[in-house]
Amino acid sequence: MTATSEGSSGCNAAKGLDISLAALQRQDPYINNIVDVASQVALYTYNNRTNEWEKTEVEGTLFIYTRLASPRHGFTIMNRLSMDNLTEPITKDLDFQLQDPFLLYRNARYSYLQVGRMYIPGLSLTPTSP
Repeated sequence: MTATSEGSSGCNAAKGLDISLAALQRQDPYINNIVDVASQVALYTYNNRTNEWEKTEVEGTLFIYTRLASPRHGFTIMNRLSMDNLTEPITKDLDFQLQDPFLLYRNARYSYLQVGRMYIPGLSLTPTSP
């Protein structure tokens, strides 16, 4: 991994990504590159009975990465609230919808339960339906 900016802040950023990559590789040795990072996200699930978003116990840094094995891409939220990280492979069965500033997704395993909303604090927190 290389720094995208010059100077000591660029070196620190690259060093931070190297440390993060090593942590992700302990979880999945096939991860080979971090594509993007969001420093603070929170995951919500959509409750179909109440038609409301409910905050989960998953909150932390979002890493989008490539892998050397199939599936070739995935994302992980390194949970700051517990040791339970959220990891999702990015496959054809994963649906994404951008409702700025929210990223909504639905996976195949929990198609009606596991719809998540990730946000960056400080932006609008107005709930939206999936």
